[in-house]
Amino acid sequence: MALFSGITAFIAVIINYVKRDEVRGTWLQSHFDWQIKTFWCVLILAIIGTITRFILIGYVILFGLTLWYIYRMVKGFLAFNERRNIE
Repeated sequence: MALFSGITAFIAVIINYVKRDEVRGTWLQSHFDWQIKTFWCVLILAIIGTITRFILIGYVILFGLTLWYIYRMVKGFLAFNERRNIE
């Protein structure tokens, strides 16, 4: 499952970068920026969490990251569903 969501996240961020200029000035711009920021933060924190697992703090980082990622997905989806900017 992680491989599948990792691949789809990578594809999504590429699409966001490619289509970014097309949505500039629309309500979708905040969603593209939100998704790009989420991708990079998750990637960086997942690497840090994975590297620090052997001292156990990595598990705390990965657990917190999972909760934060779920929050970002839900908040983004709700804003998208209402066709409004993400604040």
